[in-house]
Amino acid sequence: MRKPITILVSIDSNSILLGARHFKNYLINRLEHYNLTELVDVLETGSLGRYDQGVLFLLLPDNKMYGIKDTNDIELFVEEQLLKGRPVKELIVEEIQTPKSVEAKKVTEEERIVLKRAGKIDPKNIEEYIAFDGYQGFAKALEMKPSEIVNELKASGLRGRGGAGFPTGLKWEFTMNVNAPEKFIICNADEGEPGTFKDRLIMEGDPHSVIEGMLIAGYTVGASKGYVYIRGEYFESVDNLRNAIAQAYEYGLLGENILDSGFSFDLTVRLGAGAYVCGEETALIESIEGKSGRPRLKPPYPPVKGLFQKPTVVNNVETFASVPAIVLKGAEWFKSFGTPSSPGTKVFSLCGNLVRRGIVEAPMGTTVADLIFKYGGGIEGGKMLKMVQTGGAAGTFIKADEINIPLDFDSFKNHGASLGSGVILAIDDSHCAVDVALNLMEFFAHESCGKCTPCREGTRLIVNILREFSKGRGTLEMLDNLYDIAYTMQNSAFCGLGQSVPVPLTSILDRFRDEFEAHIGADTCPVGVCRFDKKKKKARK
Repeated sequence: MRKPITILVSIDSNSILLGARHFKNYLINRLEHYNLTELVDVLETGSLGRYDQGVLFLLLPDNKMYGIKDTNDIELFVEEQLLKGRPVKELIVEEIQTPKSVEAKKVTEEERIVLKRAGKIDPKNIEEYIAFDGYQGFAKALEMKPSEIVNELKASGLRGRGGAGFPTGLKWEFTMNVNAPEKFIICNADEGEPGTFKDRLIMEGDPHSVIEGMLIAGYTVGASKGYVYIRGEYFESVDNLRNAIAQAYEYGLLGENILDSGFSFDLTVRLGAGAYVCGEETALIESIEGKSGRPRLKPPYPPVKGLFQKPTVVNNVETFASVPAIVLKGAEWFKSFGTPSSPGTKVFSLCGNLVRRGIVEAPMGTTVADLIFKYGGGIEGGKMLKMVQTGGAAGTFIKADEINIPLDFDSFKNHGASLGSGVILAIDDSHCAVDVALNLMEFFAHESCGKCTPCREGTRLIVNILREFSKGRGTLEMLDNLYDIAYTMQNSAFCGLGQSVPVPLTSILDRFRDEFEAHIGADTCPVGVCRFDKKKKKARK
């Protein structure tokens, strides 16, 4: 029998680092002390989307979210909220809108498709997933022809949510039309972009949605085997996925002759070693095959010749998690969100110098400004926004006066930018553009696999030049050299890693060239971040 009060404790990797499991046990101890265990249920859930307020407790049916930072907060929460019925205002993070309150206001702060269950169900309980329309999209798919599913996806306008934005239905159609005895489905859960954590939270909070999307893909293209390639450091995601897969087998949703349909599908988790380059689909495939994670020459592309040289669909976590709802509710429903050219929603990772950091699912076409100031609460500490990097490490830098750009594929392409993995990195005016560029390029130099000369040597040369600028020893000739190296890498690097390095480099050079030039022949960094050497080389003019 359901108890009158339920407390959902956010158990995700970030919360665990903040002491979530200890806080949960301490809360249960306090409930026992005050004889409240018959009235209060304490349950685990996935991420509740915020990381700046401690461990989150969601109190139901009050729909109040509390931020817990130590055991004193728990004492206050139990004594005031639970015993006396008085909300503890200083601990309340935000109130969660219920469907009724949203309907009354005729507006939602978040339009959720992918994250609709995250933070509301126990990710370790398949029955809770099923209770929220879980596996109904797959059940409907089994009643459709594969070509009908492909047409529905194409009509929906769903595009890959991992960075490239390739039409999902078209990719599946390529593999479906290949006549081959064996095909594969791969979920790219590597998520190597710094600042990106949306896929991790989907897997931690709603792992069955990913499995369901992969099942639909397998049925559609005629694949009988799938792999989830996930970062080895994502301990909670790995545990939740393995648990979800075991439950799916137990309920007859994986394995032989699923739901007496004649369709069979097996799913395996493969751990990556943390290499950034393995986010590239062919390097990922090489890694699954037991080889060094290095990119392949394309074409042929994975939909035709992928894993073990067999036709393979490779999609991102968020992409797979979007599919079940589209199949269940239809393309027109999905197109009611977002823009005509970029339908649906997108999950964004908000990070950097923001008041509120975490993840948010917003309709495509939402502006960068809205994400920063409406969802992110603006810049922390009363400072000014200086720049924003969109799309992850390989994304574009834009200035503060450009943030009214809509977040959709066409608008960003016309602006010379990329949605990428959905990172929104806000950087305030206390940061130096040279230092930001150097930090980023050092990452790329470290992560280059070394296979091709343009990337291996190009990233090293870029870092060396930027280090000279950070020491006050840069020259105008060096700035020109940076553009030359970027051009060479973009046009001759072997894979997407090397080809994407010029994007953040040239975008920050174009927009903050004056700041780079201010490091030439100067005594101090204009922002006071870089530490100039006293012994300077004579600057060339």
